[in-house]
Amino acid sequence: MINNRALKSVSFIAICMFCFGCKEDPKNDIIEEEVAVVEPQDVYEFGFNLNEYLVKRDTIQKGDSFGEILERNNIGYPHIFQIAEKAKDTFDIRKLQVGKPYTLLCSKDDSLQKPKCFIYQPNKEEYVVINFQDSIHAYTSTKPIKYVEKTATGVIENNISQTLQEKGLSQKLSYKMADDIYAWTIDFRRLQKGDRFKVIYTDKYIDDTIYAGVDEIKAAYFEHNSDTLYAFQFETDSIKGITDYFNEDAKNLRRAFLKAPVQFSRISSRYNLKRRIAHYGYRVKAHRGTDFAAPNGTPIMATANGTVTKSSYTRGNGKYVKIRHNATYETQYLHMSRRKAKVGQFVKQGEIIGYVGSTGSSSGNHVCYRFWKNGKEVDPFKQKLPEAEPISDSLKIEYLEFIKPLKMQLDNIQFDAENLEEILDDNLITQTNN
Repeated sequence: MINNRALKSVSFIAICMFCFGCKEDPKNDIIEEEVAVVEPQDVYEFGFNLNEYLVKRDTIQKGDSFGEILERNNIGYPHIFQIAEKAKDTFDIRKLQVGKPYTLLCSKDDSLQKPKCFIYQPNKEEYVVINFQDSIHAYTSTKPIKYVEKTATGVIENNISQTLQEKGLSQKLSYKMADDIYAWTIDFRRLQKGDRFKVIYTDKYIDDTIYAGVDEIKAAYFEHNSDTLYAFQFETDSIKGITDYFNEDAKNLRRAFLKAPVQFSRISSRYNLKRRIAHYGYRVKAHRGTDFAAPNGTPIMATANGTVTKSSYTRGNGKYVKIRHNATYETQYLHMSRRKAKVGQFVKQGEIIGYVGSTGSSSGNHVCYRFWKNGKEVDPFKQKLPEAEPISDSLKIEYLEFIKPLKMQLDNIQFDAENLEEILDDNLITQTNN
């Protein structure tokens, strides 16, 4: 039902149109469009709704300190001191590293845009929150991580690194296959053209989108020198979280010790009881270790499972770590720039225990790797090192059942048809020439 006011309005418009005429004017044909007001979606990071703050992101610069960062963002030093005191039990603010990112969540309500929260990221996964918008409290946390299972195949033309690069795959796959899985069964420096592989692995993503690299290889298959080598990852000790790689018959693929405590290094000096050392005026001085040269900061790995018995510093050794593996074997790692392992800590094979440096009596960046057998220092490369522990009889049946679907999955992965044709062509040429 139309009210009187509406009728009068319609009548008035009709009279005006009658009196003044209706001239067509494109300007009068404008159609008003309704504009939808879209509310901004909430964006969460570090557990905060970022829409509620003015967000400032930066990285730690040379000379920066926690206090200087807050002071230049309008926080007074008395308040900075209170924040630092409250946070010190959770995070040492003196350990901010140059180049690492930080985020300030600032107030939108005042003209000074004072920070209410400082968030520091020591690595891609972890972050430290120092929150001082109400009460002061600090805590560490990790970003949500997603693991995505993937498969890959490859046929060797020159080397495995080139094969992976051409396929756009991570070089970490080759590191893991060479060091973690096949270190004792395949020499990756002597792969042959036509050798091929399949892997089932998981990639890691932070916040669903940030690629954080290969996490682990679940199963692998390698054809080398006409041999077929399966490998399956299996947890043998759930309490200590120990995993190993075994073949389809449940035989362990590795030895009890890694060949080297650092990846992609070179031996700069071997175990030599009659070595003349420039550092000591070329006098004969026994060298009871093996030196692996590597850049400063290169991770040093425990070569076998064991318990840390020493993590200390001496004038000759510099910063070093010593590990007892069992009643027979001990290892020691010298001249570290920084130690990570602590006395009493159980470390697994491949776990990072420190970083390469040149502390103590050292003429350059390297790790001196020392090896004890029955309390006597020996050359590890001249020892018949034991194999890693086999699967116990109680676990063997479980293992064989566990690998059935993985083996079927590996067997069903097809090599690229293009690569297969190249192999067949090469084989045909070889047979013809012979």
